[in-house]
Amino acid sequence: MQLELRVDRSSPVPLYFQLSQQLEAAIEHGALTPGSLLGNEIELAARLGLSRPTVRQAIQSLVDKGLLVRRRGVGTQVVHSQVKRPLELSSLYDDLEAAGQRPATTVLVNTVVPASAEVAAALAVAEGSEVHRVERLRLAHGEPMAYLSNHLPSGLLDLDTAQLEATGLYRMMRSAGITLHSARQSIGARAATAAEAERLAEPEGAPLLTMRRTTFDDTGRAVEFGDHIYRPARYSFEFQLLVRP
Repeated sequence: MQLELRVDRSSPVPLYFQLSQQLEAAIEHGALTPGSLLGNEIELAARLGLSRPTVRQAIQSLVDKGLLVRRRGVGTQVVHSQVKRPLELSSLYDDLEAAGQRPATTVLVNTVVPASAEVAAALAVAEGSEVHRVERLRLAHGEPMAYLSNHLPSGLLDLDTAQLEATGLYRMMRSAGITLHSARQSIGARAATAAEAERLAEPEGAPLLTMRRTTFDDTGRAVEFGDHIYRPARYSFEFQLLVRP
């Protein structure tokens, strides 16, 4: 497929950045699908009338973002598009499906445990009381995307492992008649531990996005406390900021 790529030499925006933005948009909108090959640097440079260093810089910026990979003997290949998650009450499973990322889930833990002080405070239950703990590895296109740890009040719903691997937790809640209403959420970053790095196919100490969320139903009851980590090359959060009147 021949992409329509253009650069504006009269623009103050650097030429390499104009090219990288167009290629990134093509990946995000599906014009360049995972696994497809990008034309080599010489062809792109000749087609656009750009120097090879300019084209190389544009491609390298997308390699650094994790969108492209250079494979010896193959060429420059599209790996995936980054999922940009709006800050709203949605599940990672739904966001991945909406982004065309073919989500898959491996359930690693599905059990009942005593509530720690932190979990008890989040779910408004007594410390040491039984809560359900679920840990899942979420993948897209066969690659690890996030590690999800969730605690739910005991008896809230049937957390069948096969169903957890087939669909998203929020979908299971909605199917059980739970109306999700609001959430309190914080986002941060930290270095990956050895165990986290192994799960997410990242080097130990690599930066990870973190998200903690307590979700409430329409009666004000806390129905979930989530503690999630994400690979930043594959995932980002989007904010809409409004000026206070």
